[in-house]
Amino acid sequence: MLLKKLLLSTVVLSSCIYAQSSIGVNLNSDDVEFNGSYSLNNYYQGAIEYHADLSYLYSSEENDLISFGINGEAALESAPGLIFGLGFEAVYTDDFMAIPLLGKVRYILPFDSDIPTTSLFLSYSYAPSGLTFSDGESYSNLKMEANVELIPSLNIFTGYRNIDTDYEYRDFELNDSFYGGLKFSF
Repeated sequence: MLLKKLLLSTVVLSSCIYAQSSIGVNLNSDDVEFNGSYSLNNYYQGAIEYHADLSYLYSSEENDLISFGINGEAALESAPGLIFGLGFEAVYTDDFMAIPLLGKVRYILPFDSDIPTTSLFLSYSYAPSGLTFSDGESYSNLKMEANVELIPSLNIFTGYRNIDTDYEYRDFELNDSFYGGLKFSF
C-alpha cells in the first residue's frame, strides 16, 4: 500500500514538473496534498485561460483522493483583479468516484508595488447523485485560500478546505481543516 502511494505521488509530481505552469504542496497535521496545474494556452490563444489540474490528497485517517480537472478562467474587465473560472473534475478514491462541476473566483488585491502580489481564492465543486458513482451518493469540495507571492514564481498560502463525500451507506467528511503550503510557478 505504501509503495502504491509513493509511486502515485511520484507520477503526479513528475507530470506536474513537465506541465510548464505550477506545482505545489499543502499540508496540515492530518494530510498532505500535492497539486499541479498545466496551462493549455500553449495550444490555444484567446481571452480565456484554460488549465488542466491534477492533485493527490494523502489522508492519514481515510481514503486518499485523486482528482483531475479542466477549467477555464477569464478576467472581468469591469472589475480589475477579479477572475472567474468554470470547469469540471474527476474525483476518485478506493470506493468512490464523482465528476463534479467546478466554480472558482480569484481576486488580486490592488496593492502598490511595495507590497507583494496578494490574492484571495475561493473554489467550490459539487457532484449530485447523478454525477457520483461506485458507492457514492454526492460530493462537495469547498476551498478558501489567501496567497502571497514572496519572490517571482514562489508563493506561500494558507487556506481552509472542506471535502464531503456522501456514501449510500454513510456520510463522511474526508477533510475539514486549515492548511498551509508552497507553490512554485514556471
